Amino acid sequence: MTSFADLALIEPIQRALAAEGYTTPTPIQAHAIPPLLEGRDLLGLAQTGTGKTAAFALPILQRLEASRRRPAPKSARVLVLTPTRELAVQIEESFRVYGRNLPVRRALIFGGVGQQPQVRAMSRGVDVLIATPGRLLDLIGQGHVQLDKVEMFVLDEADRMLDMGFINDIRKIVRTLPVRRQTLLFSATMPDAIADLAGGLLNEPVRVEVTPPSSTVDRIDQSVLFVEKNDKRSLLAEMLKDQSIERAIVFTRTKHGANRVAEHLEKLRITADAIHGNKSQGARQAAIANFRMGRTRVLVATDIAARGIDIDGITHVINFELPNIAESYVHRIGRTARAGANGVALSFCDQEERAYLRDIQKLIGKTIEVVEDHPFRSTVPLTAPVTKPRPQRRGGRPGQGRPQRREGGGQGAQQRSGRSAARR
Repeated sequence: MTSFADLALIEPIQRALAAEGYTTPTPIQAHAIPPLLEGRDLLGLAQTGTGKTAAFALPILQRLEASRRRPAPKSARVLVLTPTRELAVQIEESFRVYGRNLPVRRALIFGGVGQQPQVRAMSRGVDVLIATPGRLLDLIGQGHVQLDKVEMFVLDEADRMLDMGFINDIRKIVRTLPVRRQTLLFSATMPDAIADLAGGLLNEPVRVEVTPPSSTVDRIDQSVLFVEKNDKRSLLAEMLKDQSIERAIVFTRTKHGANRVAEHLEKLRITADAIHGNKSQGARQAAIANFRMGRTRVLVATDIAARGIDIDGITHVINFELPNIAESYVHRIGRTARAGANGVALSFCDQEERAYLRDIQKLIGKTIEVVEDHPFRSTVPLTAPVTKPRPQRRGGRPGQGRPQRREGGGQGAQQRSGRSAARR
């Protein structure tokens, strides 16, 4: 079996991987890292839960270190283009973690926030720029970003870019890149438009295709419990009365949420620790060590902080909050059922998370079994329609009758919504 030590990665990267508990590369990492270290272009057919971020981040970091040079003002040596703010943040965090022992300057560019911090970050130049298309084009147009010095270009989730209507934006961005560069394109599927795009971007690429992550969850007993948001902590405490839950990871979407859940469990005398990006590396390692040794029964984690946790004997994964990226669900529940064991995944779903659940079920190709018999069951079914607000009457109080977004809205509305999300 291939190990990271077999992939000719430099010592600072090996040390960072060891600190995160990584020992064995995923299939896409094992097949992609060697040709990328050689400078080859790559076409990767893989979804988010397969470990593809490390597959491109590790060799990029090594190549940056091998030819260390100061980036030009307003420029980047590496551009990673991704469809959404959430993915951009996750990728930036991965570069931070894997490159912790290297002098790598990073920047994030996405819409939905003020641009001045992003302009300041780019003013000196960066080694790695992670961006969504809309805001990046805005800053290029304003003269704050120049891409003519890019040495490596990563186009992530290309088919999702297509679905969200970003292909023309991508073509505009590519026209600003130098012709001589290393290019990596990742896509879960290969529709004709993406195949045409790949043909124009890649030069004799290595093709790496891995099994979709949904095939890895077959041995996990998955259930969903419908519950109101305010009842989730009470439901979690009730679930943990079951002593068959010997060792559990509880997932939240935010750092603050992880802290609140862990503090609540501690008050109930349920041993728990939280790990997230605001915790020091020492605190995270101590929490994982306590969990591994059985001194802590529950580890409350965010998606980013939980990467690299490879601990046998995790009996349950509990999604206190469903992830807003469907592939993250597969990555989360894969923490159980390791080393041939079976595992259980329980997901709490409130009304605001219905769309996330639908995306997850579509990805894994199955309907998750609903647990009806629990004391905090929500009375509003999953398929309940969104309530349409009453029209405002003349003379009504300020704020009454404001229009609200409705789910659905046809293909055009979905594309507009997707574009807006990606610019955040």
